[in-house]
Amino acid sequence: MRLIRLLKHDLAREAGDWVEDGVISEAQAEQICARYEVDYHRAQERTLGYRILIGLAYLFIGLAVITLIGANWEEIPRALRMGGLIALTLVTQGVAFKVYLSGDRKAGEGLFLLGNLFFGAAIILIAQVYHLGEHMPDGIFWWALGSLPFALITRSPWIAEQSLLLALLWFFLESSLGFYPALFPIFLLGALYILLSGRASVILLLTFIFGLGFWLEFSLSEFWRLQDGKFSADIYPENLAVAVSLFILMYCFAHWLATRPSAVAKDYAAVISIWCLRFTLIGLLIFSFEYPWEEMIEAPWSHLPSMWAVVGVMSAVSIVLALLSQRLLFGLGLCGVFAAVLAFVTNASSSDYAVWLQIFTNFALIACGIWLIFRGIHDGISHYFFLGVMAVLLTALLRYIDLIGDYIGASLLFILFAVLLLAAAKYWKYHQAGGSLR
Repeated sequence: MRLIRLLKHDLAREAGDWVEDGVISEAQAEQICARYEVDYHRAQERTLGYRILIGLAYLFIGLAVITLIGANWEEIPRALRMGGLIALTLVTQGVAFKVYLSGDRKAGEGLFLLGNLFFGAAIILIAQVYHLGEHMPDGIFWWALGSLPFALITRSPWIAEQSLLLALLWFFLESSLGFYPALFPIFLLGALYILLSGRASVILLLTFIFGLGFWLEFSLSEFWRLQDGKFSADIYPENLAVAVSLFILMYCFAHWLATRPSAVAKDYAAVISIWCLRFTLIGLLIFSFEYPWEEMIEAPWSHLPSMWAVVGVMSAVSIVLALLSQRLLFGLGLCGVFAAVLAFVTNASSSDYAVWLQIFTNFALIACGIWLIFRGIHDGISHYFFLGVMAVLLTALLRYIDLIGDYIGASLLFILFAVLLLAAAKYWKYHQAGGSLR
C-alpha cells in the first residue's frame, strides 16, 4: 500500500507544473491523475490553505461574538439573553442552509460549523442563566447531538468531525465522573455513515477508529467492573490483550480494504496500515524491556473467559479478512503468535520468565525492522524502508544502554546489526541492478 495515494492531490498539482514546463502533455497528466482517481482540472483549483484560512476566520468570528456577549452578560436582560442566543443560532443556520442550497457547499459547511459553535454557546450560557442541571457533560452531549443532523444532511466530514470530537469530550467527561456513555455509538454510526457516503477524510477516519477503540475498551472495563462490584471502572490487564487484538484486526482489515476497487478504500487502507505499523513498533519498543513483562505476568488476570471470547472473535474476523485479501498464512501466523504469547503470560507461574519474553520481543522487533527494510526495497516504498531502519537503530540504542559496561556483549550486538544492514544493502544493490527498485 503506497503512501503516494495520500498525496495524490499534490501529485495532480505537480503534474500541472510538468504540463506548463512541457515535460508531459495535458492528456498524459490526465492519465496520471486518473490512475489515482483524482480530477486533474479540479485539482488545479484545489486550495487547502484557502479553506483553512476561511475556517479559522469563522472560528474567530464565533469566538468574538461569544466573548462580546459574555463580557456584557450581566447587563443584558434575561429574556433578551435567551432570545438573542436562540435567534443568533437560528439565523446562522438558516443562512447556512440558504448558501448551501444555492450551490456554494463549502461556504455553507463553514457557516454550519459557525452555527454549531453558536449553538454550543447558547446551551452553556442559557444553562447558566436558568441554572439548568449541575451535570456539566449533559450540555456537551446536547451540543454534539445538535451538530450531528447537519453532518448527516450535508454529509460533510468536517461537521461530522466537529460532532464526533464533541462526543469524545462528552465521553471522557462522563466516564471520568463514573457514568457510562451509553449513547456514544450514535455518533460513531453517524461518522461511519459520513465515511461511507461522504467525501473522503483521513482525519475523520482516524478519529472514528480512536473513538471506536476507546468505546470498546471502556465498555469491557465497565462489564468487568460490574463483575467485580467496584464503584468505578478500572484499567485491567485484559484491556491490553483486547487492544492488541484490535490492532491485528485493523491491520488485516486494511489489507482487505486495499483489494477494493474504490480509490477511497485504497487511501483508507494505506492510512490504517501505516498507523498500525507505527503503533506496533512503539509497542514492541516498550516491551523490549523486562519490566513490562514482569508487570504483565504478575497482573491479576481475573476475567480470562470473557477476554478470550473477545480475542477469539476478533482473531476469527482477522483470519477471515486475511483469507479474503489472500494473506491467510500471514493472518494465521499473526493471530497464532499473539495467542501463544498471551496464553503463556496469563499462565506463567513466575516473573523470571519475563527475561525470555524480553528476548523474544527484541528478536520480533529486529525481524519487523528487517522485514520493513526489505519490503521497502522490494516494493519501492521509502516510508517502509526508513521505518524499518529507525526500528533497527532504536533497538540497537536501547540494547546498548542495557549493555553499558558489557563491552563484549555490546560489540557482538553491533556486529549483528552491521551484518543485517549489510545484507539489506546487498539486497538493495541486487534489485537495483535488476531494475526492480522503483
